[in-house]
Amino acid sequence: MTIPVILDTDTAQDDCVAILLGLLDPVADLRAVTMVAGNVGFEQQTKNALMTLSVAGSLEECPVYLGCRRPMVRPWVSAENVHGDGVGGLTMEDSNLAVESEHAVDALLRLSAESPGELTIVAIGPLTNIGMAVVKDPSFPERVKSLYIMGGSNNARGNITAAAEFNFYVDPDAAKIVFEAGFDITVVPWEPLTVQDALFSREQMTEIGSAGTPVSSFFGQVCEATLEFDESVGIPGSTHPDSLTMAVLLHPELITRSGSYAVDIEADSELTRGYSAMSWGVHGLKPNARVIEAVDSSAFFDYIKKSMATPTLVSRPISGLRFTESSASSEA
Repeated sequence: MTIPVILDTDTAQDDCVAILLGLLDPVADLRAVTMVAGNVGFEQQTKNALMTLSVAGSLEECPVYLGCRRPMVRPWVSAENVHGDGVGGLTMEDSNLAVESEHAVDALLRLSAESPGELTIVAIGPLTNIGMAVVKDPSFPERVKSLYIMGGSNNARGNITAAAEFNFYVDPDAAKIVFEAGFDITVVPWEPLTVQDALFSREQMTEIGSAGTPVSSFFGQVCEATLEFDESVGIPGSTHPDSLTMAVLLHPELITRSGSYAVDIEADSELTRGYSAMSWGVHGLKPNARVIEAVDSSAFFDYIKKSMATPTLVSRPISGLRFTESSASSEA
């Protein structure tokens, strides 16, 4: 049995890996990719998503919907200092490629109405599209089977400020709306989970990237900038929270510990903007989310390594990809 999924993304680096899992894992039925303002410029992240579809051999097979180009009430904040362009300088001719004309928020509402109670949304960027869908139709959460969110930190430090993780910091107003809306929520936080259990050393990255497939080469190149940034700030490897979020949906056996939490988002204070207050059951608050606390890190690495070794026929040439047609033929 497959899992119908919509992936809401600000595609750069590990977002690309999450898309690849949605396309390559036979458990996943990726119905749509929806774009939201986040990591890099909106046009660039759209190019990144299309390029990822291409390397998986799925270009024009999975619809891409353009969503909110800025947070609900605040200016956009980028993470280009971390991700660069999000794909390691790779480019692809996309002048005659069309994305869907329907806005992502409207697509989320329509698709959930067409398949009520069936779709899981994996949200790995700021929650602007999801929050706007709730504002437009408050019954939206009732039609969504579950919502998996990469965001926040579980009583730990942030990654864009001392208090906040990037996705919640960029649009705390949307995040607050989402956690109050009544979704069945699972959270994959930045700290401590990602840094403990979704961290690949440079040696592991080389191992994944050397499988001899277009996907493995793409993986190594798009993740290089983030690996270098992580190492520069004292993190001993490349962090993979977005692909982990997709992975725990598709393979819940990866989860070794989770808990019910009351999660709220700070949207008023600039000092702690985007802080995720995660109460673990001792403060008399009603839980509104399951928070993943630990996963089997070795099994997660093995899963990513196996997935990136999947042979594909690239839909459209990608300039700069260190992979040749001859090696593709030999792999086939």
